[in-house]
Amino acid sequence: MGALDGKVIAVTGAGGGIGRAVALACATEGAAVVVNDYGVSVDGKEPTSEVANGVVAEITAAGGRAVANANSVTTMAGGASIVQQAIDSFGRIDGVVCVAGILRERMLFNMSEDEWDPVIETHLKGTFTVFRAAAPVFREQRSGTMIGFTSGAFAASVAQANYAAAKGGIVSLVRSAAAGMNKYGVTANCIAPVAKSRMSGQVPFGLEMGEPEDVAPMVCFLLSDHAREVTGQIYTVNGGRIAVWNQPAEVREMRKDGRWTPDEIAARFDEVGQEPMPILERLKQMESAAQSGEKPNT
Repeated sequence: MGALDGKVIAVTGAGGGIGRAVALACATEGAAVVVNDYGVSVDGKEPTSEVANGVVAEITAAGGRAVANANSVTTMAGGASIVQQAIDSFGRIDGVVCVAGILRERMLFNMSEDEWDPVIETHLKGTFTVFRAAAPVFREQRSGTMIGFTSGAFAASVAQANYAAAKGGIVSLVRSAAAGMNKYGVTANCIAPVAKSRMSGQVPFGLEMGEPEDVAPMVCFLLSDHAREVTGQIYTVNGGRIAVWNQPAEVREMRKDGRWTPDEIAARFDEVGQEPMPILERLKQMESAAQSGEKPNT
């Protein structure tokens, strides 16, 4: 028996890369899968997706069950269609995995609205539309799993303000879903993958990266009954390494009676100070390595 026998899972962005690996792994573990990847027909009226159809063909050829969905996750109707297709095709929906995303890399001082909006729309809104469609179904059946895909870039990224903002938004969306849906038996978690794919782009040299297939087992675990008590978490998966991120929390404070003045804050600011920002140190290492021709430590 597979870890997902009898379950129905919808995966967005499943035509290639990590999404494809997740869809195939879910099917291998016994789930019926809705394979979503955006596509449009020649006349633009009946969405079709060759890559989604290709993954469905792989699954069915191996004896699994799958259907393709070519709608865009950037619309409420598109997100709803993914969940509804699972119900129409297989009678239920047990989990949604939102992998779909795009990149529009640009420095903040050069970034245009046309480079900002589509990235936020695809990643953040695209996760919301599917979560929103699944939430009432999960609430009614008092079970279900939501998985969002974030990135280490949510902690900061030099030339990806749009991407980092979207991925940070997904983290907060997932944590909010975990808090709001917990009493209904629904879990919500994030994966921050480090894997070779179209989305990995120009990663810093010296950074080790796993394969898309390395990410899929952790997703299947979170979708399975093994993880019914796991919620509100972020997990990094990189090759054979799995790590959990910390939860946001205040670390220091300072107090006084009444309202502060700027000079008073300046006089006592060391009591709260600031937390180190790892990416700034990493950038210094990279700059130094680039000047010397050496690779930075990973």
